[in-house]
Amino acid sequence: MKLIIGYIIVIGCVAGGYILSSGKMYALWQPNEIIIICGAAFGAFVIANSGKVIKETGKGIAGLLKGAKYNKKSYLDLLGLMFDIFSKARKEGMMAIEGDIEEPESSEIFSRYPAIIKDHHVMEFISDYLRIIVGGNMNPFELENLMDIEMETHHHETEQPVNALTSVSDGLPGFGIVAAVLGIVITMGHISGTAEEIGYHVGAALVGTFLGILFAYGFVGPMATAMGAKNQQEAKIFECLKICLLATVNGYSPQVAVEFGRKTLWSQDRPTFEELETFLKENK
Repeated sequence: MKLIIGYIIVIGCVAGGYILSSGKMYALWQPNEIIIICGAAFGAFVIANSGKVIKETGKGIAGLLKGAKYNKKSYLDLLGLMFDIFSKARKEGMMAIEGDIEEPESSEIFSRYPAIIKDHHVMEFISDYLRIIVGGNMNPFELENLMDIEMETHHHETEQPVNALTSVSDGLPGFGIVAAVLGIVITMGHISGTAEEIGYHVGAALVGTFLGILFAYGFVGPMATAMGAKNQQEAKIFECLKICLLATVNGYSPQVAVEFGRKTLWSQDRPTFEELETFLKENK
């Protein structure tokens, strides 16, 4: 929704200022210029990126139309799940949670948090590292290093669509110049025409430069930035999980371990200490 509102503001201010300056909107309607600029930019995008990146870029753009994937409720569920898992392991031993890890759908603990079960990436992260912890063959430093490597790999994967879209944004002004040059070539073919005819073709050529810059800095560039910010926000859940798991491996109590995780969250999503404590008590 924020994406659409932003685009409306961009279009409204640019068009409004142009009209207030006695500009004629029909002069900006140059579909052939749009085909050249957008078609060439899309072709370059296809050449430069793998099929997976192209697909993920499309999904990322669609994701901008939705709200944040994780919010305060999501993190309360996550911290509640970690607390329940750690509490059971502390009371009954680490081997007691093996069944919960292997079959989370039938686990009494995981079944309390259906939204987390549906999140494939989060469940995979939790299950994999709990298996390693249950195995007991890795010290906290090695475990942290492994987590950092996986999170860095995940970060690079999510940044590929952002970088691809940024490259498109960087190239759009150049393709606008291409459209403008082609417009001047057409103008040269009508150099013997009337002043009005020549003026029309020169104006159409200049519109190509205008559209290339507008698409780059008013639409595609901000979209790439928004995708990057959304990826960073969604990656925070893995950092929270990492801190919780490392805290429990280092011997902290379940309450303290989830408090460590809570402290890693962005301020707008972070539940207060009292909110988390109340949530944990209500879910006992």
